[in-house]
Amino acid sequence: MPDHAIPPPRWYALPLLALGGAGFAAAWMLLALALNRQCSWLAPVAALDMALLLKLARWPAANSRRALAVAACAAVIGAANMLIAAGQIGQSFGLRPWESALKMGPSYAWLLAGMANGGIDLLFYAAALLVAWWAAR
Repeated sequence: MPDHAIPPPRWYALPLLALGGAGFAAAWMLLALALNRQCSWLAPVAALDMALLLKLARWPAANSRRALAVAACAAVIGAANMLIAAGQIGQSFGLRPWESALKMGPSYAWLLAGMANGGIDLLFYAAALLVAWWAAR
């Protein structure tokens, strides 16, 4: 395929991916806090969402699209887990999740996420990374 046939990446693809990831992490946090569960089954859905956003933005179908989809999915999983932990801790102190997240350090968030996530949750997260890799082809 000639070089001129490959479209250049669109300028709005990365901001769209960041906005979509932040929105998905916020929605995941709200559902998890409402159900008082981790809702790790949302991780593969997040993977499909990140791959779809890159396809909608017409990011070239190459290894870069797969890498971006996997990285965005991992970021959504990490952000959602931190927000869920911040929301649960913040409830004890009368703080909103985003207020609590600003006061909570990364090591404390890692500790709480490690205690909250079990084997099934980790399987969902691993499956989500594979789904992101596959769906971004």
